[in-house]
Amino acid sequence: MNARAEMLDFLPEQPRVLLVDDDEVNLLLTSVALRERGFEVLEASSGERALQTLGEWLPDVVVLDALMPGLDGFETCRALRVLPGFESLPVLMLTGLDDEASITRAYEVGATDFFVKTTQWSLLAGRLRYLLRASRTRVELERSKSRLARAQDLARMGSFDWRRGQGGPVLSIEGLRVFGLGPGDTLKFRTLLRMMPEEERSTFLELAHEAIAHSTVLATDIRAKLHDGRPRIVHIEAEPEFNELGNLIGYTGIVQDVTDRRMAEDRIRHLANFDTLTGLPNRRQLVWRAERALEHGRRLGHQVALLLIDLDRFKVINDTLGHGAGDELLMEVSRRLRSCVRHSDQVLESSLETVGLRSHRTLEAVGRWGGDEFVALLPEVADERDAERVAERILDLMRQPIMVGMQECFVTASVGIALFPRDGDTVADLLRNSDVAMYSVKSAGRNSASLYRPNLAGQGREKLELESALHKALERNELVLHYQPKIDVHSARMVGAEALMRWRRHGVLVPPGDFIPLAEETGLITPISEWAIREAARQARIWQDSFGFADSIAVNLPNRLFERTDLVEYIHNAVTTYGVPHHAIELEITETGLMKDLQNVIPSLHRLNEIGVEISIDDFGTGYSSLAYLTTLPISELKIDRSFIRDLGMTPQSAAVVTAIIALARSLNLRVVAEGVENLRQMEALHRLGCGIMQGYLFSKPQLPEEIEKWLQQTVLPKKAPWIRNASDADVEPLRVTRPRESRSKPFV
Repeated sequence: MNARAEMLDFLPEQPRVLLVDDDEVNLLLTSVALRERGFEVLEASSGERALQTLGEWLPDVVVLDALMPGLDGFETCRALRVLPGFESLPVLMLTGLDDEASITRAYEVGATDFFVKTTQWSLLAGRLRYLLRASRTRVELERSKSRLARAQDLARMGSFDWRRGQGGPVLSIEGLRVFGLGPGDTLKFRTLLRMMPEEERSTFLELAHEAIAHSTVLATDIRAKLHDGRPRIVHIEAEPEFNELGNLIGYTGIVQDVTDRRMAEDRIRHLANFDTLTGLPNRRQLVWRAERALEHGRRLGHQVALLLIDLDRFKVINDTLGHGAGDELLMEVSRRLRSCVRHSDQVLESSLETVGLRSHRTLEAVGRWGGDEFVALLPEVADERDAERVAERILDLMRQPIMVGMQECFVTASVGIALFPRDGDTVADLLRNSDVAMYSVKSAGRNSASLYRPNLAGQGREKLELESALHKALERNELVLHYQPKIDVHSARMVGAEALMRWRRHGVLVPPGDFIPLAEETGLITPISEWAIREAARQARIWQDSFGFADSIAVNLPNRLFERTDLVEYIHNAVTTYGVPHHAIELEITETGLMKDLQNVIPSLHRLNEIGVEISIDDFGTGYSSLAYLTTLPISELKIDRSFIRDLGMTPQSAAVVTAIIALARSLNLRVVAEGVENLRQMEALHRLGCGIMQGYLFSKPQLPEEIEKWLQQTVLPKKAPWIRNASDADVEPLRVTRPRESRSKPFV
């Protein structure tokens, strides 16, 4: 589309013309000529009539005869311009006069243009179309200017212009508003500088002088305090302007109030770098600071310390008092930790904002690593004692009581310390090794601090390897059950056995103390315990077929399994699979484990009792002092903990405790079993006190099932063991609780 066609798009299809002339002949001729050339014409024979018509009909252009009786063209144009909405209406003044005074007067009263009367109608039509195009262009420009002003106002933006030699920038109305000034105000450079903080003025002047000296773009943010006291942040951006010779003549640019945006950005930056609960640097900010600290440590040749701080017993407080109290506790802990270091809340992301040889010290901080773990970063330490002193200060503060929800609480901490470059060259290395050191403190009793040592990493790797191997132990058939008999010493026969877990790894037995706690920690104790129930049921069937075994095999279960709703169904499926009765499986749970989750395990205990599965309380006497549960729960057996058996026959205190337990069991009609019997002295003392069922190394260590059968054939049946003769010499009838199933077993005498 060419330029002429584009311009014609601005015009209406039939422009409307108000033609005003007192000469009726000329009025008629002009009107006909314009209509023939595509105009819609309305005629008026006087100025008064024209003004009256404008109240009823809105033309696109007005053609006025200059000389008319009454209200002439000049006065009519003057009156038209004061009418609302007609300020910019194109007006063409027709005159037969060509003197300069008339032309000047026409423009003074508001005429858009003038034209000498002529019969060359095409020229007149062309002039009218030009006026209409110019008017429409002006309207569009005014609309664009209005939209720009509105947009700048909404964006809190304004423009300015500055020329060399003038006192200050000339700002638009919107620009003045940015600085809290009105339309009639001016802003001089001196006034602008006074709005800025004193410490920032020299920096701004240096930037401005640098830009002018090199004719470059100036872009910066300044802090300004307006006359009404409001603090604002204003973005200034200016581009240089040059004359035809390429010389700098000034700058044009914009000013924008970016206070809200900067506040939002600061808020977003704070959320991205700081923990919302405690206000401490979060993991992202800590890693960034630590990386910068290591860079400075490499360059300046000093050590960097990283302390990993884990709260002890936080979960107990959180679970007991609620998460709200836990949050309150974390906030108080954060406050105390903050006081132990030269903590900096500055958001650091791209570069250190301070300069100088020791600027890296601003990196020092304590942050929340996650949950109840915190990290203290010491960007420069002389030696490990510096780090230990900070750790001691932290531990001392943590030992002081904390009031949470009107409840006094005590929360200690375990601290692991790693040093750069001794304990690692990267942040990941330091975090890993400080974690290893912290867990060594946990294992040693907590509430202390420990420096990382290479041997600790070896222990950690061994634990990790052991955990990985334990995951595969079941599928590789590496788990086995050893069985330790329960002996009725009065009749010298086996009346049951306890299944004990063993792990044969690479042909060597792994001690239970090494892998059972690991299985509980990782959750593997659940599938391992399920396997143990199935394996015990299978072994009960083998013994039943081999020598008529009709007693129980006891399986130790963690208390978490008693919370499972499908435990009864699982045991039922296990015993029915191998065709043994439900009482072939006995379940042992420690007294501490039972009382810890008593309410959760009660339903399972009753359902197990209903199908004939008996429950034994292991390590009895070492748990809670309350014994009310013995009268309400379906318990069949108490096992006296080995700690009471050890000194039996040597100290009266041990005999008193055992006597009390046996008397309690007798009154509640419960079986009592003494575990950990290792010598004849202990056996004889127990027998005299009335306990006849025992278990321990005196009789047999835990063995594979085929070895148990060999032990029965070679030791029990021929009565070759010393304990058999000693038991027969005893003159005290042991406590014997009647059990219907006892008659099912063949006696080994």
